[in-house]
Amino acid sequence: MEFITKYFPELTDQQRQQFETLLRLYPEWNAKINVISRKDIDNLELNHIVHSLSIAKFVKFTPGTTVLDLGTGGGFPAIPLAVYYPQVQFHLVDRIGKKLKVAQDVAQQAGLTNVTLQHGDIKEVKGTFHFVVSRAVMDLGDMVPLVRRLIDKKQQQNAVPNGLIVLKGGDLTAEIAPFKRQVLVEDLSAHFSEEFFKTKKLIYLPL
Repeated sequence: MEFITKYFPELTDQQRQQFETLLRLYPEWNAKINVISRKDIDNLELNHIVHSLSIAKFVKFTPGTTVLDLGTGGGFPAIPLAVYYPQVQFHLVDRIGKKLKVAQDVAQQAGLTNVTLQHGDIKEVKGTFHFVVSRAVMDLGDMVPLVRRLIDKKQQQNAVPNGLIVLKGGDLTAEIAPFKRQVLVEDLSAHFSEEFFKTKKLIYLPL
């Protein structure tokens, strides 16, 4: 819990217990189903949980906000965010059923009542959401056409308009070029001092 409590000291006792559950369960599951690189599971707290929570440094979701996690895999970034935002609803979507099984078990054992899961393609998702979040699933140019219809036209009272929030790394110049008039890119190193975050970025695109 070293890094979680360092950057999010305001957590309640219940949230701390829930994050401890995540830190216990993911390595157990990862030994059976590879949801995180075997080489990287030792960095679960910083590289996956805190990285997911970096979205909370960009925008504080208000109660009642709805969020779709596209290509969630084993539940990132949605499950750490669901712990942090108990009054926000998260819908997790992935095409790989065995990874969703991990996310479902972790959410259940952590006592998360604000998480729903859907096995299938993003094109099969119905309804609308205030935000779509994702962690390095696909190119922005491919993602935007898929998620535009899923963004609720009715604005929620958040600090930024409804839209897409993506966590990525590396040189994003070419990827964001088609959206340069709208897109906002934030260096996560502005919020986190560890080496891992030096090349990590948050991309926000209002839709």
